[in-house]
Amino acid sequence: MSFIVDIDLDYFPLFKDPLRRLDQVLKCAGRSVDFIVDHHHQVVERWEAALSEGIIGTPTLILHIDEHHDMLGEQPPMNLGNFMYFVMQKWSHCHVCWLTKEPIDHPAMWLSEEAWESVRARWRSVSRFDSRWSRPDLVSVCTSPGFIEESLSRRLLQRIAEGPAEQLKRDIIRR
Repeated sequence: MSFIVDIDLDYFPLFKDPLRRLDQVLKCAGRSVDFIVDHHHQVVERWEAALSEGIIGTPTLILHIDEHHDMLGEQPPMNLGNFMYFVMQKWSHCHVCWLTKEPIDHPAMWLSEEAWESVRARWRSVSRFDSRWSRPDLVSVCTSPGFIEESLSRRLLQRIAEGPAEQLKRDIIRR
């Protein structure tokens, strides 16, 4: 049983200070980023590899930090707009918390009644971290080219590359 924090960089333009928000997200995660992909559905293959290699157990919670819920339909093939629905079908005990500043829509409007009913009880939208969440077993990042300005993406990726030691220094300086 594992907890995954899944971060899409398109979440950060929603904030006045995206780098500071990234620092907050990474501090709450409490661990380094395990891998970075360009297109969000590419995380699934990496999560499955981590599971098969014994790095993580079967995911029971995914904190999906994103501007979009990524449940825009249930018809194959899996893609960056619908992959979260397929993840919830694959791991039938996995819950998904979509962390977003303000929901732009709701998955129920994109899924058939039957598809929504199959995931509804395991999906919710939240606007902040829950202090009861444990430290994640894996942290993934998606760059989402075309959904975020390239210059901001580079700055966010640089901040991620600096790692937890630099983040700790920034926290100390802010005090």
